Amino acid sequence: MSRFWYPVWFRFAVIGFLAAMAEYIWGTPWGYLVALAGLALLIGFHLYYLRRVETWLRRPGESMDHTEDLPEGYGAWETVFAELRRSRRRDDKRRGEVAETLNRFIEASSALPDGIIILDQGDRIEWCNPSACRHFGIDLARDQGYLIANLVRQPLFTEYLVRADFREPLVLGDPTGKMTLSVQMLPFQETRRIVLSRDITPFVKVEKMRRDFIANVSHELRTPLTVVGGFLEQLIEQPDVPAAQRTRIEEMMLDQSRRMQRLIEDLLTLSKLETQANPAREEEIAVQPLLETVASETRALSNGRHTILLDTFSATLRGAPDEMRSVFSNLASNAVRYTPAGGTIRISFSPHPEGAQYSVTDTGPGIAPEHLPRLTERFYRVDKSRSRETGGTGLGLAIVKHVLARHGGRLEIESELGQGSTFRAILPAARLTVQDSHHAALRRSA
Repeated sequence: MSRFWYPVWFRFAVIGFLAAMAEYIWGTPWGYLVALAGLALLIGFHLYYLRRVETWLRRPGESMDHTEDLPEGYGAWETVFAELRRSRRRDDKRRGEVAETLNRFIEASSALPDGIIILDQGDRIEWCNPSACRHFGIDLARDQGYLIANLVRQPLFTEYLVRADFREPLVLGDPTGKMTLSVQMLPFQETRRIVLSRDITPFVKVEKMRRDFIANVSHELRTPLTVVGGFLEQLIEQPDVPAAQRTRIEEMMLDQSRRMQRLIEDLLTLSKLETQANPAREEEIAVQPLLETVASETRALSNGRHTILLDTFSATLRGAPDEMRSVFSNLASNAVRYTPAGGTIRISFSPHPEGAQYSVTDTGPGIAPEHLPRLTERFYRVDKSRSRETGGTGLGLAIVKHVLARHGGRLEIESELGQGSTFRAILPAARLTVQDSHHAALRRSA
């Protein structure tokens, strides 16, 4: 038998004994009266504790500290109250664990870069994380309980909700127009939904760059191929072309073939630079002889149309020889191509607070400020009307940027319309050994 019944039977036994004694002493009526009085006291006793239990149960949200509000109890109620205390402590512990789990979920969801919105059965917002607020311009404190269709006022999103075909995500622009989102609705609990949003702007930009790159490569190759193909057709259809004209045609075909070759070589170089994080082979490079060679090649490219000046000092640079020569040559040849005849181009290698700088300054037409951030993009050209007259491939500055990044350096560009441009390749001190004492002193004071 359960321990609960022992005090119950004990009380009934006491009342029965007292009633029997009263009947024995004073007669039957007094026996009944004592029995009724005992039962009334017992009922009152239980009603009192039932009232205490009811009062206590009306405080379900209180912490376990209020378990002390229960009386100690007597008899069977002692066991009941003890079990109620244990039950309340277990419930409080479970509530604490659930609250802690919920807080961890909210913290984790708040740290996610993806947006999460929980909707009720009427598509009203119950909760959302900060990323969703940023994606859709929602303020949870203000917009909780509002229909999401009234907050995201875009026809594509409204149609997506109405159509209720959530197998594929929806690509959507954010209200500011600066972000592209991938939005998907996930039904759960039969009538409720979760909205997931992801910022795919970088992927969209990469895809656009890929399409532009393919289009640019196709366009860059199409022109020389068209020229070469056209001249070949002419030579086939007119085998008796005069020798002088044939020579001119062959020279033009050779020039276009070399242009395609330069383009392909630059593409291969750029591909290698993008797939290799560090230079493949580093050596100690004597800067002065290398720059004298670059200046000589630059004068040959200029063919006397510009004044080429060289200012350098004796130093050794640690790096990949072919890559560093590509940086120096690309910047110098760009200056020749875009500087009108009679201009001046100054090539210099000098100390810099971070190490050393290779700079090329020209007296060309200059570059508008809006073009400067995009100059290192592949095939980006400031003046498309004369984009191919200069003979460049449109990849030179992209190659320079990647080479410098691999060597721990960077490219700086200064330009003003009508005043010329300066391109600086900044190289870290760890890659430089100064041999000229005069310039070493300058470098220490820089």
